[in-house]
Order: sequence, then structure tokens, then C-alpha cells
Amino acid sequence: MTKLAIAGATGLVGRKMLETVDRKNISFDELVLFSSARSAGEEIEFQGKTYTVKELTEEAASEHYDYVLMSAGGSTSAHFSPIFEQAGAIVIDNSSQWRMVDDIDLIVPEVNEPVLKRKIIANPNCSTIQSVVPLKVLQEAFGLERVAYTTYQAVSGSGVKGRQDLSEGANGKAPEAYPHPIYNNVLPHIDSFLENGYTKEEQKMIDETRKILKDEDLKVTATCVRVPVQDSHSVHMSVTLESESSVQAIQQLFDNDGRVVLIDNPEQNEYPLAINATGKDEIFVGRIRRDDSLDNTFHVWCTSDNLLKGAALNAVQVLEQVMSLKGVR
Repeated sequence: MTKLAIAGATGLVGRKMLETVDRKNISFDELVLFSSARSAGEEIEFQGKTYTVKELTEEAASEHYDYVLMSAGGSTSAHFSPIFEQAGAIVIDNSSQWRMVDDIDLIVPEVNEPVLKRKIIANPNCSTIQSVVPLKVLQEAFGLERVAYTTYQAVSGSGVKGRQDLSEGANGKAPEAYPHPIYNNVLPHIDSFLENGYTKEEQKMIDETRKILKDEDLKVTATCVRVPVQDSHSVHMSVTLESESSVQAIQQLFDNDGRVVLIDNPEQNEYPLAINATGKDEIFVGRIRRDDSLDNTFHVWCTSDNLLKGAALNAVQVLEQVMSLKGVR
């Protein structure tokens, strides 16, 4: 009997998790939905049944669950994930709380798999997830020396309030999620600033990329930017390879690898677009070109739905991966 819980079930990502569990035909015998006290009591229709969302409490988390999909924020995960873990659950957490803890697996199923020293598995940052998949393809074929990221991140990465700032900003309403208006604007600022001048979001991408690709010596830098787009992140990557390559070789590599989808026909104005990535599971790559100013360096443009592959889908894929390792599926 498989008992599955989703914490944060009423949020943007939590609802996407439910949709993805359904779409992926995840097997379970019992499903329990949790939220904060504010949303507890809300009813959610799922697979022909009505579920009443329960408040996440220590008592509730101390019950036995086989798997928990956690999308309830870092402080909530810091408190409740170990309680679920102690009671026997494998927790797949979508917050930043556990990502860089040494004995916690940080997993993108197309790239790596958990060893489960702890029963908490971390979902990486949304922009990191979509980036490390094409990077892994390149790493396997050519090796990596350096990666420079510039992200163009949708407002849904900030949840409902981010979406509201974009839509209501058109009417002149002051922002609530951001320090400046996002409507008709671009903010080179995601999360708080660190002493080194980087933001936490940028440092996450740097640290997580090294951990996931198992290369602590990889040179990585990042600039993370919020743009007035509702859904789907875009990432520009400048990638220096260890072995000599060419645009054609990289295009062929991506085209033949099922982990990414190549769209790279600039003559016909065909390249990955955020608007076309929204609602899709895939990671799209294109605009492959050589950087003539640096040796063996290439530019790659990448788009993906940040609420799907960048969050809910990746978590459910990790769930599938763990179930497979444990012989459940």
C-alpha cells in the first residue's frame, strides 16, 4: 500500500504537482493533501474524488507516508521534512532548504540519481534544472570548462504575487512581490543580495550546477533577471568545452539526444520561445553559435516551463525514479 502526501497542495507548484501525478499515472493507494492553516479546509477535486486539504502539523507529519512531495517553502520544509523523514517517508522537496546539504541528494533525473543517504531529496532551482540537462549532454560528449549563465525568468517563479504584480502593474498598481514594477520593466535582481554582489538566486545556480554535474572545479558564473513574462524561463549559456567541437556537432548531438529538443533554424525565425514552452514538459535548446572571442566556446539558448520541468514535473520524475529504484513501479 503506497501512501502519498503533497504539502503545499493549494499553491501554484502544488497544483501542478497534482496535475502531473495524474498525467504520469503515478500509482498510490492513499493521497493526503496538506497546506498552511490559512488554506486548510479547502476542497480539491482530483481523479473523481473530493479531497479536503489538511493543515500541516507536527502530529500529521509524524504519521507514516511512503512519499511526500513538499512545496511549502524553505522554513516549512526545514521544520517538517525531517519529521516526515523520521516517520519513514521519502521527501522530495521543492524549496532551497536542503539543496547544498552534503548528504542530501540534489536530483535532475536526466542527469543523476539519488543514493539516499538521507530520505530527503532536493529539487534544484528552476533555472538550474533546465540548464544542467543540456549541459550534461555536452559534458558527456566534450567535457566542460566554464559556464556563464544569464537568465530571463518569468514572474510565476515568484508565485501568485509575481503574476499579480505583472497583470496589475498594467493598471499602475504598486508591486507587492518585487521592489520595483515588473510591468514594462526588467529587474536584474532575484532573491536577496550577498556580500560578493551576487544574488542568492545566482549563487544557487553556481553551486547547484557544480553539485549536480559532480564537478567542484567547474567555472560557473550567473546573472539572474526577472522579465515581464508570465510563465517559462529562458536561459542563455556561454559554454567553454574541454574538447574541440563545432556548431554542427553540437546541433547534431542535441538533435539525437532525447533529453532535449533542438529548435535551431534562424533563417526561418525558428528558435526556442517561452510562449511555446509553456505547458510542455520538454527542455528546448537553440541559437547554437560559436563565440569568436573565446576559444572553444559556444552560446546555447534554452527555454522550459518553470512550473513543470523547473518544479512540479522534476519532482514527480524524481518520485518515479525513486519508486523504480525501490521496485514500486
